[in-house]
Amino acid sequence: MEKTITFGIPCYNSAAYMDHCISSIIDGSGQAEDVQVVIVDDGSTKDDTPAKADEWAERYPDNIKVVHQENGGHGIAVLSALEQADGAYFKVVDSDDWLDEKALRSLLETLRGFIAHDRQVDLVITNYVYEHVEDNKQSTIDYAFALPKGKVIGWDKIGHFYIWQNLLMHSLCYRTAVLRDGGVPMPAHTFYVDNIYAYVPLPRCKTLYYLDVDLYRYFIGREDQSVNEQVMIGRIDQQLRITRIMMEAYHLYDDIESPKLRSYMIGYFTLMMAVCSIFSKKSDDPQAHADCQKLWDDLEAYDKRMYRRARRGFVGMATNLPTSYGTKATLWIYRVAQKMFKFN
Repeated sequence: MEKTITFGIPCYNSAAYMDHCISSIIDGSGQAEDVQVVIVDDGSTKDDTPAKADEWAERYPDNIKVVHQENGGHGIAVLSALEQADGAYFKVVDSDDWLDEKALRSLLETLRGFIAHDRQVDLVITNYVYEHVEDNKQSTIDYAFALPKGKVIGWDKIGHFYIWQNLLMHSLCYRTAVLRDGGVPMPAHTFYVDNIYAYVPLPRCKTLYYLDVDLYRYFIGREDQSVNEQVMIGRIDQQLRITRIMMEAYHLYDDIESPKLRSYMIGYFTLMMAVCSIFSKKSDDPQAHADCQKLWDDLEAYDKRMYRRARRGFVGMATNLPTSYGTKATLWIYRVAQKMFKFN
């Protein structure tokens, strides 16, 4: 049977939590025949992730594929899942996260309707929920006012996205062909590639649809998690690498026809540059400061309009205040935002 959607699940030493993730899709969908899961064992060595993946495939051979590969990092695992996908749509679910059953069934009903009526919708957007481990609280990111609900639209119909409403990997369900046509430049052995995944394919999406359901449950707060603050500081080199790839993907003012999409993308890119500035300031490694400054210099040489928007706007100014007092003010602004939105 042709698959409606493929869920790619990158797994690296994920035995402690991958069952919950996979079950939320297989059981949450009612073991639907048109739902596929591709589990990518990305060179796991410390636990029985490979065996668990094979057990799932043995139980549901018509629904689950398994890829065993040498460790390549999250981005390479996503690309491996995409290569094996048989679904008309594709969504990434990290192995420590899960999907809400009611919202999943709503998504499947929507996608099946598009396919049955031969409606080519390139991107379906849903809400996601931060599941905070430290206080067992939840916070939902939705797209109210930024997107009309339940309508197939083009980028010219989107509204204003607030700084906390970026379209992250957790909210995106792409038509598979959109991802394959043109590719997604995911580097190996690099964290934070989800930003590339949520940015580079957008101009290839000509139609989008906002389904207002709280689908993705994003577990946050584990000490070794990639978005943990101390981990991010230690991996500032990877953050810089990802942001450079995003920078070089487009000359936004020349390449993006839709003014509203361009505005959204420059806002997202500006936030990425701000993150680089903040964590390079928090790092004790002087090379991090130099590398961040080089990225800013390279951006100015690459595209002066992108540079002016990213550096001279409010976010750019607030995260690059001069002098040691300015650095303290920048870090205070970051800390306030962190407490408000609990993003790491």
